[in-house]
Amino acid sequence: MDLFEAARGPESEPLAHRLRPKTLDEWFGSAKIAGPNGMVRSWIKSKQLPSLLLWGPPGVGKTTLALLIADALGDAFIQLSAVTSGVKEIKEAAEKARGYRQLGRKTVLFFDEIHRLNKGQQDALLPFVENGTFTLVGATTENPSYEVNAALLSRLRVLRLDRLEDSGLLKVLDRALLHELGYSGSVRISGDAKLLLVRQADGDARRLLTLLETVTGLATMTDEISGEEMKVLLEQLGDRVIPYDKSSDHHYQTISAFIKSMRASNPDAVVYYLARMLQGGEDPMFIARRMIIFASEDVGNADPRALLIAVAAKDALEAVGLPEARINLAQAAISLALARKDRAIYDAINAAMEEVKNTGALPVKPGALPEGLQERTFFRPKENTRDRQ
Repeated sequence: MDLFEAARGPESEPLAHRLRPKTLDEWFGSAKIAGPNGMVRSWIKSKQLPSLLLWGPPGVGKTTLALLIADALGDAFIQLSAVTSGVKEIKEAAEKARGYRQLGRKTVLFFDEIHRLNKGQQDALLPFVENGTFTLVGATTENPSYEVNAALLSRLRVLRLDRLEDSGLLKVLDRALLHELGYSGSVRISGDAKLLLVRQADGDARRLLTLLETVTGLATMTDEISGEEMKVLLEQLGDRVIPYDKSSDHHYQTISAFIKSMRASNPDAVVYYLARMLQGGEDPMFIARRMIIFASEDVGNADPRALLIAVAAKDALEAVGLPEARINLAQAAISLALARKDRAIYDAINAAMEEVKNTGALPVKPGALPEGLQERTFFRPKENTRDRQ
């Protein structure tokens, strides 16, 4: 710390940093993980902490939870980030851990963004996890099944941390307004204004506290920030950023929800997830291609027009582009959701492909199946499919 940092004092630190929970009771994440009967408290009570992988979106308290566990156990805590650390830093951390062990202390090595480590760097952690040099607690925002190699993943207990619910965020907000390192009761916010702030945070406690710090700096600071004033303040901050990464879980989870909503014939859910993808910057041509596949895979001959509609939406997208083509995409998506469903074509081609793989190049027989397959039925349409067209 230099003289300038000392002069600024703790109040110059970001609110989210000042209010980092000091006990598990102040951590408002999943109760089944860290609540009174949660597994974390059981591990602390037994002093038997397994190596962990904390998987969840930003702002749900992964780093904080790791700190609280180490503190409750009385263990030394070493923190590394995959952005700035590699094999050298891992070996240095192991040396420190050995030193702490000689003093009778265990070590928790917290590795932030562990998914960013390459295979060689992840492999470098293995011997130290296996021989107990340190207890590894990794944090990731990405699906560990894809981003963490199997050898390391098999040695970790994966804890899924979900986005904070509104009730948890309200506790975080109230704590910030009353805490001596927060606003000590000097700022009052109406119930409606709190809900607006919470919804803008989108399950992210760090974002909530950053928003609170920003809007209180912009507010006129009357007796209480009302819902109307909060709405104006949030509008001044610009459009809400939708968390979405075309190469991450958001991409796969949202497109999956979109397709399953079409399959469930739920047009409201379909148009919502379409909007989420478009707002998040998804490639609209990717969405159009998925609808073309869906038209044949899930609708098929129950309504042959579905394929024409899906292809037309793709053509419209190429002709007019966004933002106008959002309407064409929505029309096609809702049409597919409302269409009757019949996966007989999908099942037929898959069954035929499997048959060819198993039986090889049987002698062809024009107009009929090859010898030996005459009794085979690949295409099994739903009853009255033709009547529905």
